Amino acid sequence: MKHYPLIRTIYLYLFTIVGLTLLTIGSVRFLDMGLKAFVFTKAEEEQRLIYQQPPLPYSIKRLEEVDLAENASLSSEEKEAIAHWLVDYKNWQEKSSKVDYVTAKRHRDASLNLALILIGLPLYFYHWRVIKKETKNKKLD
Repeated sequence: MKHYPLIRTIYLYLFTIVGLTLLTIGSVRFLDMGLKAFVFTKAEEEQRLIYQQPPLPYSIKRLEEVDLAENASLSSEEKEAIAHWLVDYKNWQEKSSKVDYVTAKRHRDASLNLALILIGLPLYFYHWRVIKKETKNKKLD
């Protein structure tokens, strides 16, 4: 079996850098989350406002058609659809009032950041340990 020390060295350094990069990205994102949560508390205010916007039951074009028609009347199907929508909308309001979307996003981000760190840390340490061991062996020879 042939040994290719140059290819092995490139592989080890490459994966050490990949591990260190994953570790750095995960750590920086965790720091960013912490700063937004505790220092810059208004940084995510825009997201809170976006999630509070209620959806429209019909398209604006359809509503304009009804407004423009002089003797516009809704069919029984449309009235039933609106009544059904109102029930769904009230249920949606109840459920969405219990959800903090910014906290949910933070949890998703935390999961990703932790995954990056948990993958990057052993990847970095394993490959760096192999590099140090081989470098030490070369110095002894």
